[in-house]
Amino acid sequence: MYKVFVNDKPIFLTTEMVYEENVRCFPLKGVDLEVVINKVAKDKWDKVYLYHPNPEKLLKKFKKLIPVVIAAGGLVRNDKDQVLFIKRNGKWDLPKGRVENGETLEEAAIRETEEETGVKELKIIRPLLVTYHIFNRNDKMKLKETHWFAMESNYEGILIPEKNEGIKKVAWKNELKVQKALQKSYANIKELFFQKV
Repeated sequence: MYKVFVNDKPIFLTTEMVYEENVRCFPLKGVDLEVVINKVAKDKWDKVYLYHPNPEKLLKKFKKLIPVVIAAGGLVRNDKDQVLFIKRNGKWDLPKGRVENGETLEEAAIRETEEETGVKELKIIRPLLVTYHIFNRNDKMKLKETHWFAMESNYEGILIPEKNEGIKKVAWKNELKVQKALQKSYANIKELFFQKV
């Protein structure tokens, strides 16, 4: 099963039909995705499942319904066990961005993290989750597929928010401040902290 977030509300992609009260389940084949997204975005529908019986084809079929933007980012920890956050659009987020042509996911994650925060000496430890969310760009809905990596850095220099990307602040946060930041973050970012990192 996959979760695709629309305004922090999930649409579930599943290989089994769901028959529950107050739940909507549609076959992927023939679904009007724009209608589903708009209903979820406007709080008209709570729980929505999109169904396809084949687990290998489930995500591929969904991606054929909407343009996909591939991105990569990092959950960065330093030697004080602090996590690197950025603040954009009034919410705490993690650094990430679009993968450029010819770039690997790992290269993009490191480049975007450096550009958005000013942090250097980044080292990828391991891959984490892939998250999905729908966003609107120029009145067109797109699916952002973000590949996340656990990273570490011993960088102690100045943190530099990338202003032209709308980033207002960059900060290292300890465990207590991470919990506070997650209260003002996005659902897909919270997903990263649910797994052991």
